[in-house]
Amino acid sequence: MKIKLLLLCLFTSSVSLQAQDTVDIDGRLQPLLKDFFEYCDRYGIEYHEKLFQLKNIDITNNLPLEEGNTVMGMVTRDANGKIENILISWVALVDPEITKVVAFHEFAHHFLDYKHTCPDCDEIMAVNNSSYFNVARDWENQVKKLFVTSPLYLSQQAKVSYLKIEEKKF
Repeated sequence: MKIKLLLLCLFTSSVSLQAQDTVDIDGRLQPLLKDFFEYCDRYGIEYHEKLFQLKNIDITNNLPLEEGNTVMGMVTRDANGKIENILISWVALVDPEITKVVAFHEFAHHFLDYKHTCPDCDEIMAVNNSSYFNVARDWENQVKKLFVTSPLYLSQQAKVSYLKIEEKKF
C-alpha cells in the first residue's frame, strides 16, 4: 500500500512539473505561429515537442539596425546549441507582410531544421531579402517550397519511402 501511495505521489509530481512548461509568446506573433502550425499539420510536421523546448517567441528591440548589418530576426541557442528563443526585430512590424516573412523564416529554423538556402534570392529562407514583398506576393508557392524542401520534411519522406520498400520485401 505504501509503495502504491509513493508511486502515485511521484506520478502526480512529475505530471505537475511537466504542466509547468510554458513558452512566452508575444501576442503579435501568435496568429503567425498559428498559421505556421496549420501548415505543419498540412505537411505532417510534428511541432508540439519542439514548441516546448523554447523559452520565448518574442519581438525585441535589441537586434542590430545598422547600414549593412540589419538583423530582422534570429534564433538564440543555449550552451548545448539548442534553440531556446525566436526573436523578431520590432522593425519587421512596420509592415505585416515583412513580419510574416521574417516570422516564418525564424520559425522554420527551429521547427523545420532549416539553415539558409541562399544569400539573397527572394525565398523565405534567404539570408537577406531584397524584397520581402516579392516573397509575400508569391506566398502559397513560397510556403509550399519552404515545407517540401525542408530538412525535416525530406527526412520524414525518406523514412516513409524506406518503410514502404521494407514492407514490399515481406
